[in-house]
Amino acid sequence: MVNPTETASATAWLIRAGKSGEREDFNIEHGLASLGWADVPDLRTISSRDELERIIRDGMPGARDKSILTQANQLWTLRSRVRVGDLVVLPLKTTSQIAFGIVTQPYWYSDDPEPDWRHVVSVTWKRTDVPRTAVKQDLLNSLGSALTICTITRNDGNWRLHQLLATGSDPGARPAESRRQPSTDSAADRDSVEPDEEEPEDSDVDLERVGKDRIQRHIAEHFAEHELSRLVAEILKAEGFTVDTAPPGPDGGIDVFAGRGPLGLDSPRVIVQVKSSPTPVDVKVVRELNGVLSSQDADQGLLVAWGGVNRPARREMRSQFFRVRVWDADDLIEAVFRNYDKLDKELQAELPLKRIWALVED
Repeated sequence: MVNPTETASATAWLIRAGKSGEREDFNIEHGLASLGWADVPDLRTISSRDELERIIRDGMPGARDKSILTQANQLWTLRSRVRVGDLVVLPLKTTSQIAFGIVTQPYWYSDDPEPDWRHVVSVTWKRTDVPRTAVKQDLLNSLGSALTICTITRNDGNWRLHQLLATGSDPGARPAESRRQPSTDSAADRDSVEPDEEEPEDSDVDLERVGKDRIQRHIAEHFAEHELSRLVAEILKAEGFTVDTAPPGPDGGIDVFAGRGPLGLDSPRVIVQVKSSPTPVDVKVVRELNGVLSSQDADQGLLVAWGGVNRPARREMRSQFFRVRVWDADDLIEAVFRNYDKLDKELQAELPLKRIWALVED
């Protein structure tokens, strides 16, 4: 395990893996943090950021100056500022978890003909399943930056991310007088891609992600333990199932029974196990649910794991693709969105949501 005091001066970098998380598995499996821009050549052959900006401008005629500048800054940051020993933070879009790794090789250019991401640093991934629920809201807001790569220092973010790497838990910001500024960068208490830039503007924040994080926090506080089973049951009822919820206490591995038809006897017959802990579920739980499926003569199983599942459990899920599904916190929230208008009014009062429209920025 990494000792946070040994890496206290290292910079923490948020480096995303594609707009939809399309590079996440590839990066983690191959020990990389990568950016796209497949049409941009090896950055080691480019002598300055201004030259890189001209290359991007030539390849994107008609693009806005701000977009060109932002892209040049992000690529140049990966080339010039990310160092061996720095921390890489990857909020996963395919799960509601966060991966943490340490840079082991600075920028290099991949000539692999298959992927369209060429610009990479090598990373040893230390944790790949820290749930977002382990992170306090102010730090989640910083992780909601829409930039592909940036530092995270606001609200003592650099130190807290190193604590998350070491312990899996966010201790919150230290008192201002006890903080020690990182020695590797001069930009203090800012989220930026270059030392001379301002913090990201509101338009540089992923409002959808920030909104989901706040909803997630509300559900964690108001629907703990058996109450989360009640929420899941109401969602399934809204989706047309007849449900029966086990009472609080030992449940034999089943929290909710759900079936079609007026009596709930028709297929698909679903058994649901609900894990409200923020800790990722391991492979043992997935295997136990699969075993209960047969003993209960059920067609399908649903595992609601608020903290998600770890990578071995995810691999096990692939072998049970047509029998078992998992909902993590994000999946549960999406199910709430799909069915919110059909939920009981009292439940809506406990989980008050409102649809809003927001301008989509390029």
